[in-house]
Amino acid sequence: MSEDDMYDKLIALLDEHGAVYRVIEHGPEGATEAVSALRGNDLTQAAKCIIVMVKVGKKVTRYALAVVPGDKRVDLAAIKGLFGGTYAGFASKDAAERLAGSPSGTILPFSFDERLELFVDPELLRHSEIFFNAARLDRSVALATSDYTSIAEPRIETVSRP
Repeated sequence: MSEDDMYDKLIALLDEHGAVYRVIEHGPEGATEAVSALRGNDLTQAAKCIIVMVKVGKKVTRYALAVVPGDKRVDLAAIKGLFGGTYAGFASKDAAERLAGSPSGTILPFSFDERLELFVDPELLRHSEIFFNAARLDRSVALATSDYTSIAEPRIETVSRP
């Protein structure tokens, strides 16, 4: 699936649910701090999306999409605990991009793959609006937080650390 396909899929999903959002065009950027400056949003409102690989026993590998505020880091130990895993680490770039359907730096805070379990940190949900790259480096979405949670239906868990 191309970047444009995932972007179109996202916009169609938001429109289908009548979500309150706006598209923000900017220079190509995938780093959370830099793109937040381009968009003009506070770092605490940026949805940083990281795919984590968790080993559960010797033969089972599961994946989590951790969505944390832009000023925080993903807490791998917390995610490992949520799965009852024996190991947690960042997914390889190839695995992350395959599961997300878009390049690193543009991963959406939505899971379109049943193998990818979505977790969002409650700290991100304190704001009325969240910001994220829209499956493209040059386009972002500002989305009403209430619409995000009702559409994405994430598991709300503390998955970040300072």
